[in-house]
Amino acid sequence: MEKTEYEMQLESYLNYLKQEERSKATINQYRRDIFRFLSSLDTEVLTKEAAVAYKQKLEQKYRPVSVNTKLSALNSFFIFIRKKELCMKLLKIQRTAYCPAERELSREEYLRLVKAAEKRKNEKLALLLQTICSTGIRVSEVKYITVEAIDQGEALIRLKGKTRTILIPRKLQKNLKKFIHREKISSGPVFVTRTGRSLDRSNIWKMMKALCRDAGVDEKKVFPHNLRHLFARCFYSVDKDIAKLADILGHSSINTTRIYIISSGKEHRRCLDALGLVV
Repeated sequence: MEKTEYEMQLESYLNYLKQEERSKATINQYRRDIFRFLSSLDTEVLTKEAAVAYKQKLEQKYRPVSVNTKLSALNSFFIFIRKKELCMKLLKIQRTAYCPAERELSREEYLRLVKAAEKRKNEKLALLLQTICSTGIRVSEVKYITVEAIDQGEALIRLKGKTRTILIPRKLQKNLKKFIHREKISSGPVFVTRTGRSLDRSNIWKMMKALCRDAGVDEKKVFPHNLRHLFARCFYSVDKDIAKLADILGHSSINTTRIYIISSGKEHRRCLDALGLVV
């Protein structure tokens, strides 16, 4: 079978993902990962040897977590085209007790980002940051923050075949109502572009990055998903109920939620020092 035929199957697979209501970002990522693999082939036939060789190249270039993400995309594609024998084992990754400090966004840094947006007279961005961080929603779920949801004080999130309700903090609800009134938004999504389209991951990412210098926050820490992680850590520090947090975040597995609440090495060291086991 020629490579072009596999590329045709790739398009069929991507259409399948759309029918499964996978997010646009996920579909684009799968397209890139699978296309790069197909483009790397030296032969016209897919073989396990070629797949394993590609895996080895990935291991030399990417971190284990990134390698597993790309392998998962390929394995899913192989199953779709009925080539399950080509599936590869994911790398075994030991769960870390804490996350790197250079990647963890602190509450103080988050507040500086909000203040920087306010100083720029960008009320929409300031409220957007607070909405994501105070509810724990995914950036792809921002479109569910509608005028109707603000009126009710809760948003109904429908994503990946699941439905969950997100409560909107009262103070945020009040501030968003004022914003909606000033902007004369009658219905639908609150956070939209000038043309009326819902802000997407790319829009929000660029808007957040533009605040880094004014806020004095390292760019490596500033991306939408880190706000969700900050929400998880703050919620767990108060409630200590990981099962409830998993429901709020929309996780099927508590193991996924555990990743969200690991803290930096600084906090880990404080815990070690507090043990008083060194004479």
